[in-house]
Amino acid sequence: MSWLEIAGVATTFLAIWLTAKRRMLCWPFNLLACALYFKLFLDVRLYADMTLQALFAAGILYGWIEWARGRDETGEVMVAPLAGQHAAVALAAGAAGAVAIGWFTSRYTDAALPWIDGTLTSFSLVAQYWGARRHAANWLLWTVVDVAYVSMFVFKGLMLTGGLYAAMVVLAIIGYRRWINADGSDVQPMPDRRSAEANGA
Repeated sequence: MSWLEIAGVATTFLAIWLTAKRRMLCWPFNLLACALYFKLFLDVRLYADMTLQALFAAGILYGWIEWARGRDETGEVMVAPLAGQHAAVALAAGAAGAVAIGWFTSRYTDAALPWIDGTLTSFSLVAQYWGARRHAANWLLWTVVDVAYVSMFVFKGLMLTGGLYAAMVVLAIIGYRRWINADGSDVQPMPDRRSAEANGA
């Protein structure tokens, strides 16, 4: 356990709690958490997860913009529906990404757990994208991913981070319930031209 891991755990927990509450302040804390875990994963040779933090940073900036555009007249961030077709495409992309990342890191790096790490990395990106688009389903995917992450981090000796991801499973369940139970004024399509598309997004 290091100061870097402790700082990463505390910052990540706060960021996810704020995300579950649909608070715009979650985004700067998410960026800081990415920076801390980028360095930590570099140190323990989880290269796919290290790269994931850089991709998360780009996704966070995208989500920040999407959430700012997706607020109602009171400033509350609205929850947007996820069409089944879009969900299927995203999950298929996650599976393809898992194979690609796992193959690359197993062949060209000394990654400790290339296939597991690659799979979790790919589906984390899907969950991140859904969260940025304000889909409540992001919490369901995070629940599955985070359960697997707990085992991986415990195996790598990152006990505090494993404990964080166990807590994140609980936060994901809370987040899903909060988002799915948002009042009717919150649960509506995005307030731009894309909401007029046949399947929504």
